[in-house]
Amino acid sequence: MNRSKMILLTAVCALLVLIASSGILHPRRTNTIHSSDEIAPFILNGKNDEQPIMKINNVGRSAIIKQHLDQREEVTHFHHNKQDTSHYLDHEVAVNFKSMPSDKELEQMAKDINGRMIKRDGLLFLFRSRDIETPKVLEYFQAKSNVDFAEPQYLLMQNGFEGANALNLPNDQLYQEEYQWNLPAIGTEKGWSISKGDEDIKIAVIDTGVDLDHPDLSTRLVEGYNILGENTNPDDDNGHGTHVAGIIASETNNREGIAGLTWYNKIMPIKAMSAEGYGTTFDIAKGIIWAVDNGADVINLSLGNYKESSVLKRAIRYAYNNNVVMIAAAGNDGSSQPSYPAAYPEVLSVSAVNNDGTLAEFSNYGNYINISAPGVYIPSTYFNEQYASLSGTSMAAPHVAALAALIKSANPELTNSEVVTIIQKTARDLGKKGKDIQFGSGLIDVNKALITAADAHSTREKVNEKRNYSQ
Repeated sequence: MNRSKMILLTAVCALLVLIASSGILHPRRTNTIHSSDEIAPFILNGKNDEQPIMKINNVGRSAIIKQHLDQREEVTHFHHNKQDTSHYLDHEVAVNFKSMPSDKELEQMAKDINGRMIKRDGLLFLFRSRDIETPKVLEYFQAKSNVDFAEPQYLLMQNGFEGANALNLPNDQLYQEEYQWNLPAIGTEKGWSISKGDEDIKIAVIDTGVDLDHPDLSTRLVEGYNILGENTNPDDDNGHGTHVAGIIASETNNREGIAGLTWYNKIMPIKAMSAEGYGTTFDIAKGIIWAVDNGADVINLSLGNYKESSVLKRAIRYAYNNNVVMIAAAGNDGSSQPSYPAAYPEVLSVSAVNNDGTLAEFSNYGNYINISAPGVYIPSTYFNEQYASLSGTSMAAPHVAALAALIKSANPELTNSEVVTIIQKTARDLGKKGKDIQFGSGLIDVNKALITAADAHSTREKVNEKRNYSQ
């Protein structure tokens, strides 16, 4: 065999892109995805199993709900006595008029309170100010002769379990049973008060496909593609892609399974890897391009290889130039060797952390790490309509992909680079002070990131208003 053929054979071998996580439950260092002694994922329950009845401490739940309210910046509480408190949303007031105000009068009121009218029902209107406190907004409306009454936007809690729903506490079974340590660890519940997502912002999962019939995912999907079969049936025959998709967008608040990080964003399933858990750079690249051309806003790549590829790099560049946010897993070999596509500058590279904030033993590290997220014993959906707990940087990456989608939902005008900047700047510092080789900028913080995104949106609105007013 001559030298050119040898080089060609080597290049073809390098095209295999191995999944960044083998779904390990016990950290093992390996350069392959599958081996004869591979430990199977811990199946939480199968499709034929009867789910146990939830036992809820409703009195304790009520106390937890109040604690959540007390900690939310946009909620104000006052004491009726030493024990009892009431809560209302700050900057919002409900106003009932005696007669219908004109459009011009409504516009003037919104301008006077530096806000807008957000809901109406007959003569009852809900106003929200951008920066004026509730008592001041109440004074403004109560002084008007045409106002029947004006009051704060109070928060009412039912004495039953459903009262948790208004406070962003899902009723999903595995969430209620506290399997999902990953959500509170990154401030997810607080972040939901700002954005639960937008179905117009789509996340492409380029992987082994997604279980299209899974009860926790079937309503969360848009049309996808099977690169391998060249058809529109990207069903999962491995389990990895279904697990990744569930972390991002499993049906939330449906009393079963897990809660996804986003309630409303949709998953675009793209099958570019086989049942064995690997795919070529050609197929991965084709999947990226298909996702971009079909409207993906975020792409999750829980896969990787240590060899750079011009084919893959070209697709990455195409997605970046089309304003798509790309997230990739760093790899599971406990190595500092750069993994691709994670190491490309256009991609946000994610390492995995334990529930104590330390770097997972299996997680790769290095100068190319941008951010970290939970990646150990993460429960999620699994193929054949099951649920399973897996570990890996493959599980860490979709946390960041979901956050990117939530940020875009809160502020659709942001560019991909601005989304990445927000994720990194709002991260909670771990390890050595500042950016380091283990955690990058730190652990993602959903709440802080969404606050920053919403503030940026409000600032742009004010600038546009001033510009329009000056014209």
